[in-house]
Amino acid sequence: MRKQAKPSEDSERRIKKAFKRRGWSEVKANDSWAIFKIMSEFVEGFEAMQRIRPCVSIFGSARTKPEQPAYILAEEIAYQLTGHGYGVITGGGPGIMEAANKGAQRGGGTSVGLNIDLPFEQEPNPYIDKEKSIDFDYFFVRKVMFIKYSQGFIVLPGGFGTLDEFFEALTLMQTQKIGRFPIILVGKKYWQGLYDWIKVTMGEEHHNIGPEDLELFSLVDEPEDAVAAIDRFYSKYMLKPNF
Repeated sequence: MRKQAKPSEDSERRIKKAFKRRGWSEVKANDSWAIFKIMSEFVEGFEAMQRIRPCVSIFGSARTKPEQPAYILAEEIAYQLTGHGYGVITGGGPGIMEAANKGAQRGGGTSVGLNIDLPFEQEPNPYIDKEKSIDFDYFFVRKVMFIKYSQGFIVLPGGFGTLDEFFEALTLMQTQKIGRFPIILVGKKYWQGLYDWIKVTMGEEHHNIGPEDLELFSLVDEPEDAVAAIDRFYSKYMLKPNF
């Protein structure tokens, strides 16, 4: 199991640095450098991603082991997607991400990895197409790439990062900032509690969402059902994934 993040001297240093008073020239210099670094990540990402074929993003835990059912499920979904003409985009790391890239590579399809630089280990997995492995320092730049270049989102069991990616896509669709692409949660046993909380607590009890918002995503168990949901989207608009 990966090492858990714990309070450390480095964490304390970052907190103290955030509260440290800085002069205007220091703030300006640091912020200007950050702007150029962010711009370079966007440019590199856009240049690499604009050449890929239509892809589906697959999200899920980095902690999932190869012998676990979710890993096997992710690999099979990715394999079937490539058989239908879709490429696969993942976060580039281990676990579900590795499984999805592995399935895409096995199917002879596009296999993209958007790796994030973390203080603990996350190396790009070996199943990403060489020219389609991209490293990022900024989570928000990486998420833009997921959203901009995906024609669907498949979400397998995962943790905070997976929920972040799921709700990011969901929010942008609800607010009509992006088109309504399919979002499929795979694994009803894992996701049913979240679905019920969204439906009952968030919706029926507190009216923080409307009934129509529940139609923005669906729950399935089988790889065939996940792929079929993507196919239905394309069929509705008379598109083919190899355009």
